[in-house]
Amino acid sequence: MGVELLNHLRWLGHDSFVLEEPVTVYLDPWHLPEGLPKADIVLISHEHGDHCSPEDVAEVQSSNTVVFASEGAASQLQGDVRIMHPGDEAKIAGITVRAVPAYNVDKFRAPGRPFHPKEALHNGYLLEVGDGRLYFAGDTDFIPEMAEIVCDVALLPVSGTYVMTAEEAAQAATMIAPRVAVPMHYGAGIVGTNEDAERFKELYSGEVRIMDVESQ
Repeated sequence: MGVELLNHLRWLGHDSFVLEEPVTVYLDPWHLPEGLPKADIVLISHEHGDHCSPEDVAEVQSSNTVVFASEGAASQLQGDVRIMHPGDEAKIAGITVRAVPAYNVDKFRAPGRPFHPKEALHNGYLLEVGDGRLYFAGDTDFIPEMAEIVCDVALLPVSGTYVMTAEEAAQAATMIAPRVAVPMHYGAGIVGTNEDAERFKELYSGEVRIMDVESQ
């Protein structure tokens, strides 16, 4: 499927996406519009409220939905919830889901206290869908483990403050070398603006797709 994954991917704002083919997969659903399809799979990166929203997860859950979540997030959710730690892998509905590290190296809430500590075991996710690979970085800085990521499409945070800046995201994209990079984690009234996405596009020499938020 490769970069054709983008034809089935919708950005719902901030770090929230839905992949609608071949099955329906939500990534960190938050502040969802009405009328979205029910989920086959939901992926939750970590427990912060703008990434783990029990109300939004419940909105797209059915009795058949499987939720994969970090340990800190899983305790907030109901239904078929399965904990994933970085390095864990699962195969479901023809899709391979691999949890990968996501953490801060230089973004701190107080001296020595990162917003997303490595030991908290927050997740990014790597999805294998047919012959396509989608990387959802989660809330992270530019970290050494990104050297192991092989993907067609990379969803990378660009806002700074809690995650990579546009400059750091461009460095990460250069290391990962996806066929297409998509900036995220901006424009939701928390941190980051469209200018961060445009700055990332200027800095990264590969192909960048700046997506529009879909409201329904």
